[in-house]
Amino acid sequence: MSVFLAVDLGAESGRVVRGSLRDGRLAVEEVHRFVNRPVAVSGGLHWDVLALFADLSAGIASGSGDAGSPPRGVGIDAWGNDFALLDRDGRLVGNPWHYRDARTRSSTALVAARVGAGAIYRATGTPSLPINTASQLVAMEGSPHLDVAQRLVMLPDLFGYWLTGQLAAEQTIASTSQLLDVTTRTWSTAVIDKLGIPRRLFDHEVLSAGTRVASLLDDPRIPLWTVAGHDTASAVAAVPTATPAFGYISAGTWSLVGLELAAPVLTDEAMRAGFSNEAGVDGTTRFLRNGTGLWLLQRCRAAWRSPPYGRLTAAAAAAPAFRSLVDPDSPDFVAPQDMPAQIAATCRATGEPVPDDQAGVVRCVLDSLACKHRWTLERAEQLAGQRAEIVHLVGGGAANPLLCQLTADLTGRRVLAGPVEATAVGNLLVQAWAAGELGSLAEVRAVVARSLPPRLFEPGHSDAAEAAYARFRTVLDSRDKI
Repeated sequence: MSVFLAVDLGAESGRVVRGSLRDGRLAVEEVHRFVNRPVAVSGGLHWDVLALFADLSAGIASGSGDAGSPPRGVGIDAWGNDFALLDRDGRLVGNPWHYRDARTRSSTALVAARVGAGAIYRATGTPSLPINTASQLVAMEGSPHLDVAQRLVMLPDLFGYWLTGQLAAEQTIASTSQLLDVTTRTWSTAVIDKLGIPRRLFDHEVLSAGTRVASLLDDPRIPLWTVAGHDTASAVAAVPTATPAFGYISAGTWSLVGLELAAPVLTDEAMRAGFSNEAGVDGTTRFLRNGTGLWLLQRCRAAWRSPPYGRLTAAAAAAPAFRSLVDPDSPDFVAPQDMPAQIAATCRATGEPVPDDQAGVVRCVLDSLACKHRWTLERAEQLAGQRAEIVHLVGGGAANPLLCQLTADLTGRRVLAGPVEATAVGNLLVQAWAAGELGSLAEVRAVVARSLPPRLFEPGHSDAAEAAYARFRTVLDSRDKI
């Protein structure tokens, strides 16, 4: 039996998961879970990376001690875009900014103006968005933090550096920055120079997933592996597919909907539609659109003092279908003080019925997410010239049967839901692949299918779903005119 530890960091929480691989099957056990609390200070929103490091270190120690013999490796994944700056001594220069901080609202236009919207998309495969690393760095111009910084590290690489003392940059997480060349998968010095960002910040090699970085300082018997450091890349690696033509939805705080391709799609149409070409494992391209996901439900639940998700979903399942629809990607929902009130206000503005209770609000959120899943999947297929006969829905949303069934009904495709912990599973199995336990991405996915078989949701092809989607398209048009 081979044991590996996965550190999986999300916007709401982090976890350390132990995976045991025996006879081609993976057993997964969560050994430590902790809260991720962003901190608002001096008018800015930051990540508390010191607290996160203390928690993940405690989880690694617990998982290593419980394993009997030392694990064969540790891997770290996290959300994209955000980064830390290190000074010349390798010390942290301030707490990293949070991607939802408002300071980047004007810098996105500056990024496009300096490089050209089409030129930067063709170079990096990424459209200009406020959350991008590039936008965040441009917003920092004139900052003393930027003046003293010597290295930029994405968050999984920061924690790996603190665990091993070895600085590395992993490919999939770097590809979320809008600063990585989409073809060579090395830092795009041409883009970096045009943006006026110090080139010294990127003077370290970009490594592919599955590379040994170094041994842990606290236990030299345990190696740190680069896994797919972007959590979505790890989740896509764990899609239990047996066919190359599939669609995927990584459903969590964000809904990332797309296709796995052999090469990027760099057309102006793809750029205008907001699709990214991000690095996947084994040279694949994740052609996807990053949309708002269960963030809406998370913030509603917080406003209602955190009732159980199961109770909210059960009540929504009994509520009238498709009564109220919103565009989940509306700027109204980025960071409102009161999400249920904002959903009501957005419904009024677009002429939709206003939900009148918690069940109605949750139903509105899930119906709207399923409609946006269809819109995004069909747009991806049109742009890439590839149809997905089946959709794999992984991540936390796979535990929500109503969302899974609605996605099947709206897309008209079979939906295979799971694994819920796809990100951690992908993290673990990429380590196993790197360590020689598995031989290919296909073997990784075969292990997932055997170990954590997905749940099938058949499409209903209902007239109600088609009518709702037609109305949803009208909502999208209405929002554009507001």
